[in-house]
Amino acid sequence: MTDPFFAALNAEERLAQAAQALALGYPDVAARWSADPLVQAAAYLRLGQPLQALAVLPETQEARAAVLEARASWQLQRSDAGPLAENARRLARQAGDAGAIVAGAALLGEMHLPEPRQALRTLAEGLKVAEIISEPADVYLLAVLAHAQARSGGLAKARQTAQKAYSRSPERSPARVVALLALRCPRDADEVAAAGKLGAVWFRPFISAEP
Repeated sequence: MTDPFFAALNAEERLAQAAQALALGYPDVAARWSADPLVQAAAYLRLGQPLQALAVLPETQEARAAVLEARASWQLQRSDAGPLAENARRLARQAGDAGAIVAGAALLGEMHLPEPRQALRTLAEGLKVAEIISEPADVYLLAVLAHAQARSGGLAKARQTAQKAYSRSPERSPARVVALLALRCPRDADEVAAAGKLGAVWFRPFISAEP
């Protein structure tokens, strides 16, 4: 996915290919070429560049944009990160946006890791949504769940959850890194993060809150 390849595409093709680049673990490519501000912001967040993410996000009450704004604030360690994440979840519920509900639950689960039982309750909503729509549980949410389970004392269950998240996660994704951290494989996690150009700030909650 070189620059000349993207330069030769029309706007619609470029949009689709940039989203695919993000899914495949090339956030730098997605950030540079996507015309969709949500894809671009998500790419910047993977790169650990929250200020750039905020700069491209539109001013809107759309749930998915609100989740991205909350994650950017979380990466910046701002005091409004929690309220923004709660607002994003509220907007997602109002819109009936299952993807945004799950993403919001995962983010709030990260924030609540120092209080693992609260994190478990928060993450349960994301699991319930998957059950309602008859879809497999989101792999990133499962990876976060493994950390919450470990911190609440369920080490065997946490390992099973982390293994499930790892086996289902894309190779260069945040989900795979978080799962590897839950499996206590920090070197492997570092290698995946480097391959996917993932910013270290993304994984701070899973390292600082180790039991």
